[in-house]
This record gives sequence, structure tokens and C-alpha cells, in this order.
Amino acid sequence: MLSAVEASKDKQHMFFKSQEGKSKILSLYNRKLKELNIDYSDKLVDTKFGKTNVLCVGDTNLPPLVLIHGTGGCAPQILESFPNLASQYCVYAVDVLAQPNKSAENRLDMKSLDYGKWLLELIIKLRLKEVTLVGFSFGGLISLKALEYNETPIKQVFLIAPVYIVNGNPIMNVWKMFIPLKKFIKTNNQAYIKKVMDVLFSEYDGFALVFMSTVFQNCNMDFSPLPVISKKSGKNIKTPITIFAAEKDIMFPGKKMIKRAKQVFPSLEESVLLEGSKHVPHLKDFKEIEELILSKSESE
Repeated sequence: MLSAVEASKDKQHMFFKSQEGKSKILSLYNRKLKELNIDYSDKLVDTKFGKTNVLCVGDTNLPPLVLIHGTGGCAPQILESFPNLASQYCVYAVDVLAQPNKSAENRLDMKSLDYGKWLLELIIKLRLKEVTLVGFSFGGLISLKALEYNETPIKQVFLIAPVYIVNGNPIMNVWKMFIPLKKFIKTNNQAYIKKVMDVLFSEYDGFALVFMSTVFQNCNMDFSPLPVISKKSGKNIKTPITIFAAEKDIMFPGKKMIKRAKQVFPSLEESVLLEGSKHVPHLKDFKEIEELILSKSESE
């Protein structure tokens, strides 16, 4: 049994603010998954960091591709951005821990290698080898942590507007994003969340607006400073890396990211600047990214 102190500490670390809020989010999760109209299987994998939900799409005889969404996201959303990857890969879309999805609520330490250890344990338990990793935003940090920890089972990595390489101007981020976000959390006034969405998204639909509104109202988000990878760690990575950096991303500016990535990663194979793109790229950008991933698979 948990002691009273542990129970109260546990309560503080819960991702969802209430059971009712969690139900609202899982209802939206299931709605999006149903809308995708795809054949999938889901697995709940027990890891030492917490139970992790994985959606598997495509023929399991095809090479494995692990798809990792960003902060405030879930596996069905990232699957929607890449509808054709399952033509050449068996796609494993992971629900990241402590995010609005079906995995455990345990938040790991971003400064440690825990996210990398968690992903490696997942890959091993799924019995995957020669894995292609595709990480968007916070999924990029998770992918890089995995490479730092143990890159043996990973064949290649594609990072889209990743966290962990550079950070934008903190004052601009506070002014344009965090102040409106805090106001939205306090007042639930849609005008504030729209300001946030306009800064983050190149384009968004009604579902994205409803999902993000529901997440920010019902979840305890982590607003702690984001780390960046050291040159020393980057130099040790041997796995081929492709980076898609978003030009108009105020959190992780594209040109700054490409410049630093070239200095940090000897294994950087390609870097693409998504022109005019904010942090979450346009649909056409996701399509181009998907085509490039598929073309690399064909050329092998």
C-alpha cells in the first residue's frame, strides 16, 4: 500500500487532472483512430518505466518503423500525418508516456537518458531489429536519447522539428505562446488557444483545435526548460540522421537547427528546411517527408 505522503506525491505526478478529463481525451483519441479507418492491432507493452500502448499498422514481415509523436499528441494523430508508410514498413506508432493517450502517466526526466532507455526497452520487447525511427517534435528528443543510450537496433532516424538540438528565443516564446496558453488554462477562452495554435501550427482543423483545447484544460503539462544535446554526445552517434527543420518554428528555429546539427552530428545524412513552416508543418510538408522516407526505403 502507498503511504499518505507517497499517495499525495503520486497525485502531483498524475498527467490527467481528473478521471473525467481523461475520459474526454480518450474519447477524442478513439474518435480519431476510428476516423483513420485502418487495420491495426494494439499492444500494451509492460516496461519498467510504465505500461506503453503501441498501435501496429501494416504487414509484420515488412521492415519495422517506429513512429513517435510530440508533446500534447497521440499515436492516431501521428499516424494520420503519415498514411502511406505502412505500404513499405510495419509501422509501430507509440503512445508516449505522460501524454494525452493510452500509455502510463509516468513523466520521465528529460535531462537523463530515461526516455532513450524506455524506447530501447520497448523496441526489444517488440522484438524489432534494424528499426527506422521517425520522431516529431518531442519524439525527436526521444529518438536522439535512444541513439545516445544504445543505437544497436536502430538503422536510421528521421527527425521532424525535433526538440533537443536548439531552442528559440525564450522571451519570444513566453510572449507569443506561454502567456496566451496560461490565460487559456485559466479562462478557457477560445481566443487564447487560437493564438497558441496560430503560433504552433502551419494549418490545423477543427479536431486539432478541440483536442489541444481539451488537453490543456485537463492535463498537467510540463513547462520545464528543454535540454539540448551536447556536441560530445552527438559526435558518438553513428546512425544516419535526416532532419526536417521548420523555417518559421519559434521554439526550434529551422535555420539555427540545421546549422547546429551540421556541427553536432557527423552522421547527419541530410537536412531539409521546410520553408514557411511553423512548428507543426503543413500537410504538403508531411507528404514530402513521407515520400522521402519511402524513397530511402526503396533505394536500399
